[in-house]
Amino acid sequence: MPFAGIDIGSTMTKAVIVDDRENILASHIGPTGAEHRHLALKVMDETIKKAGLSFDELDFIIATGYGRINVPFADRQITEITCHARGIRALFPSARIIIDIGGQDSKGIKLDAEGKVANFVMNDKCAAGTGRFLEVISETLGINLVDMGQIALKADGFVQISNMCTVFAEHEVTSRLAEGAGVPEIVAGLHEAIAGRVVNMTRRLGIEKDVIVTGGGAKNIGLVKAIEGKVGFAVLTPPEPFITGALGAALVGKDFYDRGLRPAKERKKEDVTFFA
Repeated sequence: MPFAGIDIGSTMTKAVIVDDRENILASHIGPTGAEHRHLALKVMDETIKKAGLSFDELDFIIATGYGRINVPFADRQITEITCHARGIRALFPSARIIIDIGGQDSKGIKLDAEGKVANFVMNDKCAAGTGRFLEVISETLGINLVDMGQIALKADGFVQISNMCTVFAEHEVTSRLAEGAGVPEIVAGLHEAIAGRVVNMTRRLGIEKDVIVTGGGAKNIGLVKAIEGKVGFAVLTPPEPFITGALGAALVGKDFYDRGLRPAKERKKEDVTFFA
């Protein structure tokens, strides 16, 4: 009995298929484009192929993420808060705090002792504290986004970055370069600024172990280290931080099925013509 989850984020679309023992059978990640429906179908198609399954064999499909309403073949749409919590809890039963740093928003999620969502906070009003913020600044510095974490580890201290507005931060970074500051120290300063913003937001929930950092930001070792410095202890990251929301969505589908709930309607043929 395979169950699928698809998470349409602001920059990446992720899909996961699990079996009835909660083992991951396959996953796939692709860019989120303007045509969400087409991309959702494409990513799901690739995941199904990797799992060696057919579309008709999927017992439940859950869509999540900000683009979840644009997944016509999904049986239900569930918020990313619920799905991230379910996915992280499956990977880390001891999790109490989730810090999710995505492309255009960041979230703090508090779990109770049973792994259910107790509270959450979110920054979704501007790019500050997100992957997009780092992407813009990396272009200003002339370095690759994926290299920023390792570059920061080479820093001898860090340059204080006071502006978190992307436009003003670009200007500040340019000024620091003109003053002779090193790129590693500037990158380390950016990570310190983002970590401070995200952790201060999450402190409203009451930070306690274990803290799990997920989303694209969890792939940046420099940012993860900066977060550890702010919370005062080591944090954990998933093996593949991009897919925790999609994993949680698939597991929510399994939970529905285990409770005797079935898809509300048959999936229409026109919804899945991409698979023909």
